Amino acid sequence: MTTIEQLERDVWPNPGPDATSLVRRCSDLRRKPIPSFTVEELRIMLGQGIGVSALLPRAVQVLLRNPLAEGDYHPGDLLATVLRLPDSAWSRLAAERKQLATVLTELVASPPFSDPDLRPRDPDRLVRDAIVRFLNR
Repeated sequence: MTTIEQLERDVWPNPGPDATSLVRRCSDLRRKPIPSFTVEELRIMLGQGIGVSALLPRAVQVLLRNPLAEGDYHPGDLLATVLRLPDSAWSRLAAERKQLATVLTELVASPPFSDPDLRPRDPDRLVRDAIVRFLNR
């Protein structure tokens, strides 16, 4: 299975003993097979701007199934990270961006139901605002 290091043809040296846990984790994740990434690992790497071209398609697949997929912080934390990526990250993913926009349009337009188990979880206000900005770009 392919890793970010293999795709980018760039092997990072092992971080030194003084490296932060985030630096060590990102370095390790560059060597992990992309299909094995968890929601949290996608959130971390995309948030750091590492392997974006390799990981964004995988993140979109996750978000199309569950737009409020949750890493370690809150429902929608992966989505919030993806929505902060620059427009240039989407340059080769026009079809995927359009699919995600369709799902997000439905998410923000979903009427509330009386039974919370029957409706998708409503994204918090900041995520909702980020969705609207994404849809308007």
